[in-house]
Amino acid sequence: MNRGRLVLINVIGLVIILAVVAGGAYYYYESTNFIKTDEAKVTGDLYTIVAPAAGKLADWDLEEGDSVSKNAKVANVTSAEGKETVKTAAQGTVVKTQVHDEQLVQAGQTLAQTIDMDDLSITANIEENKLKDIEKGDSVDIIIDGDSGTVFEGTLEQIGYATTSVFSVMGNQNSSGNYTKVTQKVPVKISIKAPSDKVLPGMNAEVKISTN
Repeated sequence: MNRGRLVLINVIGLVIILAVVAGGAYYYYESTNFIKTDEAKVTGDLYTIVAPAAGKLADWDLEEGDSVSKNAKVANVTSAEGKETVKTAAQGTVVKTQVHDEQLVQAGQTLAQTIDMDDLSITANIEENKLKDIEKGDSVDIIIDGDSGTVFEGTLEQIGYATTSVFSVMGNQNSSGNYTKVTQKVPVKISIKAPSDKVLPGMNAEVKISTN
């Protein structure tokens, strides 16, 4: 083997070693300074506009995407007792309508749903054994699938008081006597600083929580 080829092989070997070392150092830095998960979604407080009585809906012209203010009069229901006003529960954007004008409705029936697009947040599920490393106020980097080219800033606002399994419909009960331990996850709430118009409730997200 000539000297030039030997030098080339040594250089390649050195580059590989440096890459492995750099990769290991990066992984160590990330794992010790951040907690990451892609089990996260954009959320917002969902409010419903309901029929105050049974009767015929009138003057209903709300469409998805419309903005409404709190306690705004958006329609009327003509019932046996007379005409009653349909009002909104909170300010927000109409994300779903479920009726049309002149329709017969029942008392308490959901007519539409709204979410305040100016107050969106992230709900992320964090493994129980990592909760000790995070606390309220930690800074968070957020990537949202609907606007994946932007890294949004966030703040950890709240850590849940129960694991997600507590809210499972079936629960995690085991009556057979055979038990397999499964790592549980706890939901945390993360605020989003200045979300773009591309960020919508329900979108998938990835979060990186700083533990420093």
